[in-house]
Amino acid sequence: MPRSVNSVASRARRKRMLKLTKGQFGRRKNVWTVAKNSLEKGLQYAYRDRRVKKRNFRNLWITRINAGVRPYGLSYSVFMGAIHKNNINLNRKVLADLAMNHPDAFKAVVELVKK
Repeated sequence: MPRSVNSVASRARRKRMLKLTKGQFGRRKNVWTVAKNSLEKGLQYAYRDRRVKKRNFRNLWITRINAGVRPYGLSYSVFMGAIHKNNINLNRKVLADLAMNHPDAFKAVVELVKK
């Protein structure tokens, strides 16, 4: 007796993977082996880059804070050291937003730290 292959489930699995590769270029969207490799690699990149994104944003916030405190005669490291010493609990994301969008509030924080 021949081996039974569950072709319904196999087809459904392939369709599900091909649906995820919709919008890709060339054979990546419709040839099973190419699409499967492309999807697996894409999911690896997505997993890795969710962590890289956090690093990139932290770097951006640090750059913005540094640019914001330079006119007041401070560097980023001196400013952050003073922030922690004065127990001001504002994270880098909030400080960067203040530096960019609310310069008066950021100036108040800098003045508080400089005392």
